[in-house]
Amino acid sequence: MPSILLLTTSPRADSYSTKIATELAEGLRALQPASAIVHRNLATEPLPHIDDVFAAAIRKPADKRSAEESESVRKSDELVAELLSAGTLVIGTGLINFSIYASLKTWIDHVARAGLTFKYTEKGPIGLARGKKAYIVLAAGGVYSHGPAASMNHAVPYLHSVLGFMGITDIETIYVEGVSMGVDAAEKAVAAARIRIGQLALVA
Repeated sequence: MPSILLLTTSPRADSYSTKIATELAEGLRALQPASAIVHRNLATEPLPHIDDVFAAAIRKPADKRSAEESESVRKSDELVAELLSAGTLVIGTGLINFSIYASLKTWIDHVARAGLTFKYTEKGPIGLARGKKAYIVLAAGGVYSHGPAASMNHAVPYLHSVLGFMGITDIETIYVEGVSMGVDAAEKAVAAARIRIGQLALVA
């Protein structure tokens, strides 16, 4: 049975995105008891940024890499395998400076691998991580799903673009927004997110 890959990214102990994303993943598992949740907490266990050794290694066949190059892509290979083994992807992130957390961007840098999660063809790039459902849980202090600040929400368009590039196009977004507008607003934001999850009927 394909796994449920849960990515949480917020460094905050009381993170709204982590809370709702975790609830969503657990709800999905309740509907698919045979599916295991593979949880990557990218805030508490940050990934190394890619460097020149990594960049050289991914352009070589595995048997042509030096020991240092092989080690540089070991974690990336593990992350790619996790993604490809998952049937469902749940991403929890806050909107930080109008985009995603750096920890999530680093994860993307590790899993967006030519020949593994996408390939180039004469007709253009083709995603190789197809057949998956993705949920984005985005928490924000203000309101960015609509209204005057919507144009500053670069997180959701970016995630749609990069996931789509890897072949993941069935994507739903759950907003937990306005959480910095007072206690009542935060409680309403959480309630609205839970309603949104119910409307999606937790269909992976």
